Parts: sequence; structure tokens; C-alpha cells
Amino acid sequence: MTTSRLLSVLLLVFLSIPLFTSCVSRGEIVYFQNEENSINYEIDNNLRIRPNDQLTIRVSTPEAEASLPFNLTKAGISQENNSGNVELETYMVDADGTIEFPVLGTVEVEGLSTFELARKIKEEISIYVKDAIVNVRVLNFKISVLGEVKNPGTFIIQDDNISLTQALGLAGDLTIFGKRENVMIIREVDGVKTKTYLDITDFNSVNSPYFNLRQNDVVYVEPKGTKRQSASVLNNAGSYIAIMSFLISTIILVTN
Repeated sequence: MTTSRLLSVLLLVFLSIPLFTSCVSRGEIVYFQNEENSINYEIDNNLRIRPNDQLTIRVSTPEAEASLPFNLTKAGISQENNSGNVELETYMVDADGTIEFPVLGTVEVEGLSTFELARKIKEEISIYVKDAIVNVRVLNFKISVLGEVKNPGTFIIQDDNISLTQALGLAGDLTIFGKRENVMIIREVDGVKTKTYLDITDFNSVNSPYFNLRQNDVVYVEPKGTKRQSASVLNNAGSYIAIMSFLISTIILVTN
């Protein structure tokens, strides 16, 4: 067999190798499968306080001394003014959805937004102080972004409010292999895990109740089929080499 004919045979063999290998199926690479799509409920996008949440609550008043009893500060730190720079202790929401607040005692907070809790506390302390400003923050507000993004991970959100596009921005945006039309959001609603899909190539997705994320939401970007196929090629590279070595050895033996 001539050298050119041998090269032709090797080229034919190489091109036929993918026929002997199977591509990675969707079931082998995609997360969170085998669940029915959730129904899009009319959901309030305000963050809702839950048991085990960590809160900071700051009370400010025109007269600095009047707010002192309502601000729980770190041990050993005194409040000398009402500038808002004092480091506050956090309130852990109990399993029954309550916190212990100075002067007021037990306060029910579960299910309230931060705005609603601030208004509730302002009303309840109004018998003691006038014109108070109450600011409430949830410190453990976090979301996770997984899948075909450049920097997947879990992110702590500082301002209690984040949209889907902002979350994807934190994760470095989608890779070229990410499905823009099929971004999954997993959310717990009334103790039940639900999921929905948003097409971020469609502007109307901004009107979805899932577009603004809530604490502990999980965003998953599924890979395109081309990414799965490339994963199959890489995973089977060892098989390719073994097959090629075997075929080359066989051809050499036959031609000698």
C-alpha cells in the first residue's frame, strides 16, 4: 500500500470515529431535571422575612438621646450621637417568626417585608418617641447562580433587592454556551420548591414576578447542545486515541 493510500485510509478512519461514540445526553449534564414547570403565581416581589433571617434595625430620631433605648449596639460600644455610624447587633428571627426588640419585647416579623416591619416598629414606638425613622435590613439575603456563567457561585446581596440581569452580571454574564431563552429560577413559595423559566432574549421577561429575585433563589443557566457535544468529544478523547492506535497498528501489519 502506498503512503498516499495509507493516509487516505487513516483520514477515513478518523472521520468515522464519531460514529462509534455517543454524545453526552441532556440527562447526563443538565441540573434540576424531572420536575414539572411551576405555575406563575402573582407574587409580591418584596423580600419577606423568614425564620433564621438575620436583621439589623436602626432607629433614628431628631433628638439623638430619644433613640438610644431602641438601638441594640455591639457589646462595649456606646452611642454618643445619632449619626447612624454605630455598629448594631443583629436580630436572629426565631423559629416562631419573632424577635426580641428593646422596650417592645416580642415582635412578630415573619412574612413581613423590611418596609412593613419598619412601619410596624415605628407605629409601636410612637408612644415613646416622635418622628422616628426606622431602617430594617436582612443581612443573609443571598442568591446562587449556577451553570453556564463565567463565575458561578452564591452571592450575598447588600441592598435586599436584585433583578435576574443583575444576578447574572454578578456571575460574570452567561458564557457563549448558555441558553438565553431558557434560564431556570428555583424559588421556595410557602414551603414548596417551585421553578420557572425565563427567556431573557424577550423584553417581556422583565414583567415576570420571578425577574426580581428573592432570598435563597437559585438561577441555573442550561448549556446548549453544542456544549454537551463538545463535552462528549473531550470525554471520549481517550477512546479516540486507543481506537486510532489499534487501527494504525492493524494497517501496518496488513501492509507489511
